[in-house]
Amino acid sequence: QVQLVESGGASVQAGGSLRLSCAASGHSHISDYIAWFRQAPGKEREGVATIYVGGGYYGGGNRDYADSVKGRFTISQDNAKNTVYLQMNSLKPGDTAMYYCAADLIRSDYDPMEARSYNYWGQGTQVTVSS
Repeated sequence: QVQLVESGGASVQAGGSLRLSCAASGHSHISDYIAWFRQAPGKEREGVATIYVGGGYYGGGNRDYADSVKGRFTISQDNAKNTVYLQMNSLKPGDTAMYYCAADLIRSDYDPMEARSYNYWGQGTQVTVSS
């Protein structure tokens, strides 16, 4: 069993920055991806960024991003702290959402950017960007 705890959400003005954290425990079960998703009211949960941690816990490092955040968001990992981060710069009002951390694909052929693909989820952290 894997437990994921997100933190770092806040209210900021457009153009500002935030860093979200996803702390993982029970990490021996994470064999492939950790991802960040977001969900705005009335919208579907969408993939924001993924990082491959397979080949040994946090040993991979390949990253992918949604087109809407490329060049503004960066996903990274800290092996010593068992934590994955999402650095968000140049925030826009459209980035307002609940942000969730997810880990471990249900099946290896599932798309890491799709919410249906993951076994484990955190409780979410709210990001609000005002204009």
